[in-house]
Amino acid sequence: MKNALRLIAVVILLQSFILPAAVLAQDTKQAEVYAAIRKEGMDNSKIMNTMHYFSDVYGPRLTGSPNYVNAAKWGAREMMSWGFDKSELEPWEFGHPGWVHERATGLMLSPQADTLTFEVLAWTPSTKGIVTSDAVSIAIPTTPAAGNPTVQQMPTQEELTAYFDSIKTQVNGKIVFVGKPTFVDQSRDPAPKRRSDEEVKKQFDPTNTTPGGPGGQGRGAGSGAGVTPKPGALNPLQISEQLDKFLLDNNVLVRINESQLDRGAVRAFNNRTFDITKVVPTVVMRNEDFGRIYRLLAHKTAVKLEFDLRSRIVPDGVTSYNMIGEIWGSDKKDEVIMLGGHLDSWHSATGATDNAVGCATMMEAARILKAIGVKPRRTIRVACWGGEEQGLLGSQAYVKKHFGTAENPTPEFGKFNGYFNIDSGTGRLRGLSIFGPPEAATVLRDALAPFSDLGFGGVASARGRGLGGTDSTSFNAAGLPGIGASQDPIEYFNVTWHTNLDTYERIIESDAKTSAIIFAAAVYTLAMRDEMLPRFKATEMPALPTPVATPAPTPAATPKP
Repeated sequence: MKNALRLIAVVILLQSFILPAAVLAQDTKQAEVYAAIRKEGMDNSKIMNTMHYFSDVYGPRLTGSPNYVNAAKWGAREMMSWGFDKSELEPWEFGHPGWVHERATGLMLSPQADTLTFEVLAWTPSTKGIVTSDAVSIAIPTTPAAGNPTVQQMPTQEELTAYFDSIKTQVNGKIVFVGKPTFVDQSRDPAPKRRSDEEVKKQFDPTNTTPGGPGGQGRGAGSGAGVTPKPGALNPLQISEQLDKFLLDNNVLVRINESQLDRGAVRAFNNRTFDITKVVPTVVMRNEDFGRIYRLLAHKTAVKLEFDLRSRIVPDGVTSYNMIGEIWGSDKKDEVIMLGGHLDSWHSATGATDNAVGCATMMEAARILKAIGVKPRRTIRVACWGGEEQGLLGSQAYVKKHFGTAENPTPEFGKFNGYFNIDSGTGRLRGLSIFGPPEAATVLRDALAPFSDLGFGGVASARGRGLGGTDSTSFNAAGLPGIGASQDPIEYFNVTWHTNLDTYERIIESDAKTSAIIFAAAVYTLAMRDEMLPRFKATEMPALPTPVATPAPTPAATPKP
């Protein structure tokens, strides 16, 4: 008995030395890897070269277009040149033909000669050669709500039909301006480009229980004073469908919408039907040109315009692709950590901040680990998605095929260890939000604490399975740990988001490098841990949100969180 007690005492004594030494060795190893990540990410970054190819060479990258496919092929080849073990383009069905904008000119011929600034609405037809006509201005009639005159209510069917009948002869064979110019308040202060460290730390403080904080129940802003619904009023979708048909039936040469932005910015999305036979040639014109012509017409000054719009349909675009690259793991190879962003963009610019920089950043994070000789235990998989701008289509298709859902999982579901996503412009990474229990946020919060000097503020856990905003929510909706990025805003939502100003020049190289370094450390953490990232247990999985049976806006018009 005494010998047994002595043996136990010796074991305890040895453990008191060995365990701290093991922890110290582990911490030392992590510190060495983190130092190597920082050095590689700052001294040998490939981000701006990747940016050049994605934005300058191949941008814009509209889903279904040859530009998108060629950009994805280049990215796959580039990852292989960095020593990745595998890269491929994985197809998914877009269901619509592609569309390519080739050239567009628009001129004011009188009362003064001028070149107009605009962008063509995607999936709308070409003009029939060069078309010239007088300009006409129309606006759907609305009426002030009785309880709140600032709220304008839509017309009834009878009112809309009467209005269309009254303007038929005016619009026939003409170039038509639809709507009124947006008032831009020039007295407003510009939005801040950076967030303070204090604000970021408060947001990601796990003890913060204020509304909107990690521990609070955030609420959206109120919609203002309620009004009594107008009996029989049409909804915006019904009006839009009837307006499209009216303009088509009355041989309108070109439809002109207004950008609703200032400083010459133009944001052009797509014909919601993706069918060029259901709409007339359509452009979105900058506020400044639209307002000038609107005022001329309002003062009874005739305006003559000329347009030449050329585009084409790409039948092969019905199939699109996600670009995938892998660095294979060792003893846990069948377990996967993913990181990525969306590669597709809108067509008005070259898609630099939305979201070539996101793909370049995540490709770089994985490249850093490969370059410094990390041998990951788990497989690291980079994904650059297609179809995000049309409703997260590429990432949804991928998640459905590979993982299923918590309610109907595939065999790969249980081997998934988190997806990191970035998609809000060039601003540096300031924090992460992970779908999962608080323990999941703790793992990453502790691992990334050494990067507070780079402005990283922390990690919060989230429970929402709502789909929308960006590709990490495709994973959340399936019950998987999607990890979204919070970034410095710079001029993303108010300047570059989906506009003709989204170009290479808007990228802040130091911010992109910083983000890649932090993501590389995060991926390293999950790739090397003994345990998988904590997840919601089946009995604790949040329920899917109840579908809302109301007309939804175009997915691309929904800002990312």
